[in-house]
Amino acid sequence: MTLEKLNPFKRQNTPEGLWPFGRMNPVLEMERALERAERLFTPWPNGGKETLAVAEWSPLVDVTEDDKEYLIKAEVPEVKKEDIRVTIEEGTLTIAGERKTEKEEKAKKYHRVERAYGSFERSFAVPDDADVKRITSDFKDGVLTVHLPKAPTAKKAIEVKVA
Repeated sequence: MTLEKLNPFKRQNTPEGLWPFGRMNPVLEMERALERAERLFTPWPNGGKETLAVAEWSPLVDVTEDDKEYLIKAEVPEVKKEDIRVTIEEGTLTIAGERKTEKEEKAKKYHRVERAYGSFERSFAVPDDADVKRITSDFKDGVLTVHLPKAPTAKKAIEVKVA
């Protein structure tokens, strides 16, 4: 008999989770018992293990292109039209704005705050073939849509003489 077979902590042809000296893993059972005891004395919600931090936010954006234009759609829920700015400067299109917090009510007790508030800014490089003088945007149902038309290009064939 080798010393390996005498090691009580080595699994020996046993199904997963079973140990050589019985159907229970004493270390695992002790850990589970401690977790159950901890749950009895920790505050709600979720055992007190979750932090309630609010992160900075920026709107989710889709950028698409077709033959006529580039299209940028930004999700900006709970942001007023007046609180959004779209600018183009030095080849960069910037969408900026602010989602303002609701008035804090002292009578309410918040258990979870996941929505982020505050200022945001997203910037995009303007393609060379875009006509920035004809840019338009519209705002509907919490979605800002920026239309960036392509500049008309001459589709005239140029003949090159071969010398």
